[in-house]
Amino acid sequence: MPAKSFIHIMGTGAYIPAKVLTNHDLVKMVDTSDEWITTRTGIKERHVAARDEASSDLAAQAARRALDNAGVRADAIELLIVATATPDMFFPSTACFVQKALGIKEAVSFDVSAACSGFLYALETAKALMESGSYKLALVIGAEKLSSITNWEDRNTCVLFGDGAGAAVLQKRQTPGGILSTYLRSDANHTDILNVPGGGSRAPATKAAIHMDGKEVFKLAVHKMISAAEQALKRAGKKDSDLALLIPHQANLRIIEAIAQRVHIPRDRVFVNVDKYGNMSAATTIVALDEARRQGRVRKGDLVELIAFGAGLTWGAAVIQF
Repeated sequence: MPAKSFIHIMGTGAYIPAKVLTNHDLVKMVDTSDEWITTRTGIKERHVAARDEASSDLAAQAARRALDNAGVRADAIELLIVATATPDMFFPSTACFVQKALGIKEAVSFDVSAACSGFLYALETAKALMESGSYKLALVIGAEKLSSITNWEDRNTCVLFGDGAGAAVLQKRQTPGGILSTYLRSDANHTDILNVPGGGSRAPATKAAIHMDGKEVFKLAVHKMISAAEQALKRAGKKDSDLALLIPHQANLRIIEAIAQRVHIPRDRVFVNVDKYGNMSAATTIVALDEARRQGRVRKGDLVELIAFGAGLTWGAAVIQF
């Protein structure tokens, strides 16, 4: 009988575009104020990619940093998954462009589309494929250029989103730990409250922008992420009190605070960076994990949980032992 294997995160990396768009900058663009944005979202600034930067460019930068952090050569990667709602184009996949940028000659490369839950969907997909015995080293990336689908005249949505990418190197090992459990779900009865209605085969368009029913998203996000957090912990045989750090999707500070309060986790064990980056969709949780690791808030042996919620509706969680 073959020895049991475990899928570990060996390294992480992030890339945030240089250009910063502050709340004060947005005041010059739409009818809003720093106080209005901060009070409702907790966001103070976000980063915006350059016009000639695509999601694959952001992804490749984050991937290089993750590979360096893990001490792994790019050409050793066998599986490459990119989670994105803003692909470079319909096809080829953004993952293929990243593969080319990294100089990987042969790998299984494809995209996952699950909006803000995308990284967790990609993480479980990679874990399952690696456990099947097909791959030992994988690169999982969340990358978004949301500025390319933001309506910069809509004050209710343009204040929320930012661009960025994060990456994780996964390795199959016999050492216990790593990704202990995942939990994913979707509910297609709410496709109307958060979407990009143009640009696909149903409604082709040269320009498409994010549409969101903020009140419904808020209500469902809190409920679904709490449920996912509880279910993933149960699958891992762990409790809230075992967590060294909870990393929730960084969409809105009020959502994060509501979740922390209801799952009874102290504020100092809940990671928050929404004030600096806004909502980076699929990139959010992995960028936050990388930042937490580099700040020394995740140490060897720590139990960390990622939770996310996005359009679809999709939601999910992952419990990871470092």
